[in-house]
Amino acid sequence: MKDTYKTLASPSEETLFKEKNSKFFGYAFPVASEEEVKTILEDLRKQHYSARHWCYAFQLGTDKIYYRANDDGEPNNSAGMPIYGQIQSFDLTNVLVVVVRYFGGVKLGVGGLISAYKTGAQMALEASEIIEKTIDIHYLIQFDYKNMNKVMRVIKEKNLDIISQKMEMSCEIEIATRKKNAEMVFDIFSNLFEVTITQKD
Repeated sequence: MKDTYKTLASPSEETLFKEKNSKFFGYAFPVASEEEVKTILEDLRKQHYSARHWCYAFQLGTDKIYYRANDDGEPNNSAGMPIYGQIQSFDLTNVLVVVVRYFGGVKLGVGGLISAYKTGAQMALEASEIIEKTIDIHYLIQFDYKNMNKVMRVIKEKNLDIISQKMEMSCEIEIATRKKNAEMVFDIFSNLFEVTITQKD
């Protein structure tokens, strides 16, 4: 079972590719939602307000993949898809790549555009630090205070991450575990007396 994915550690440095007087500025960002994508695009449009095109592609998700490629006024599939192709060839997800073009007065033709946007995206991703993350499953464990020790023992033994906890007469702990260990962790807590475990979405 695949329970890791590759994404970016932080936004890339700005890269620049020039082709026949046109300038292509490349950027890559780790993103977690489409809202984040919109915010980043708005910022780049302000930063490069005199540019001609802000072409981009993003991919989100690990089990269910969601992606979008946008040519932003360039000929169909000459910008967004070549950018998306680079996201795929680097095998990344939860990532946004934007290539901003300043038109230099010389038309590049569709082939030239595909090549330029592909190179712009590739340079941005090569300038990024790529990291591997685990796909985690979150559980909510509920129990009475008197059962605290046995719950904490399992969390410690299995090296589980505590995301949040509420300790009162009745306690709640949210834990995260790697996908491949999820079933085993669920079974252990299910078998504990007076402890309930439910998966969080």
